[in-house]
Amino acid sequence: MSVDTPPAPAQGRAVPVLDRLRIPRNTLFWCLHAAGWAGYACVQFLGSLLHDKEPGYQQVIFAAAISGFIVTMPLRYIYRVLWRKSPHTILIGIAITSYVTALAWRVCVNLAYDRFMPQMEWKMVHWYEYLGGAIQGTYLMLCWSGLYFGIKYYESLQQQREATLRSATLAQEAQLRMLRYQLNPHFLFNTLNAISTLILDNQNRIANQAVTRLSDFLRYTLDQDPMKKVTVRQELDALNMYLSTEQLRFNDRLRIEFAFEEAALEALVPSLLLQPLIENAVKYAVSPRESGGTIRVEGRVRGAMLELSVADDGPGAKTTNALIDGRGVGLRNTRERLHVLYGDTHRFAALNAHPGVRIEIALPFEKASRP
Repeated sequence: MSVDTPPAPAQGRAVPVLDRLRIPRNTLFWCLHAAGWAGYACVQFLGSLLHDKEPGYQQVIFAAAISGFIVTMPLRYIYRVLWRKSPHTILIGIAITSYVTALAWRVCVNLAYDRFMPQMEWKMVHWYEYLGGAIQGTYLMLCWSGLYFGIKYYESLQQQREATLRSATLAQEAQLRMLRYQLNPHFLFNTLNAISTLILDNQNRIANQAVTRLSDFLRYTLDQDPMKKVTVRQELDALNMYLSTEQLRFNDRLRIEFAFEEAALEALVPSLLLQPLIENAVKYAVSPRESGGTIRVEGRVRGAMLELSVADDGPGAKTTNALIDGRGVGLRNTRERLHVLYGDTHRFAALNAHPGVRIEIALPFEKASRP
């Protein structure tokens, strides 16, 4: 029978933010602000060429772009205050601010007409005539305001998304650390029980060796960063440290076989991935039987996947639930770690192999970079 893990929900993975490539907000504003009014001037200039405008019109366009650049600068600081207000207040504030800014801009534009196009048939006599065209100018200011709030809203969404991804990453790391550190007390409890049994049987020399090897293994687990991946070769070295302790307990009753392709040895895996699987096999397949048992560990690369397996020749499990749930922390811990790390890009299966149990893992193949 086979027990495959259900597809894990896609895990949120934070996309690295390339801060060095990100334009500072202040620089971005001034670049867009200048580019917008430069674009306005270019469009108006091309229009003057197409419609054969009178002499001096190009100077008016230049004056309109410069004055527009200047009078709209304060809008940024006004809208910063409005941004924290209610939507209703923001809309009213934008309308009023756009109209007032358009009035100031049209005064500058109309003065430019007086200065650069004296040949115009109509002349401005009264002061209020310099405010003419404010309605058309308001549309332009509303466009400026819409772009400003649109970009600011988009930036706010991006910041919220990055904060969400950052929070998900921190939660994921905390979960991984918890799962990884959970292995130490679980392994320590089992090993200390075994050492206690050796002492009760007056096998003090073997018990002393077991304590020494246990301390070496625990030192290794504590020195390892739980978030760091190791090569399969390093994982097997750590596994041998653990097995040397178990060999003191079982001697010839515990038989281990390794079958790894060379390419698989350079693949990256989460640290202490195989140890809890071996520990379960020792507990359920070797320890209960007087004759002991054999555990076979295999690794190979198939396409873009690294395939690992741990098989024993023990009695196996009677039911599907007993296979996963009945084997304690080891299998559940490994399955949860893989869910958190790889989402639905991995496979974890527990097979009742008759005889024994076979655990199969398939992970995306990641090759260790050489120093």
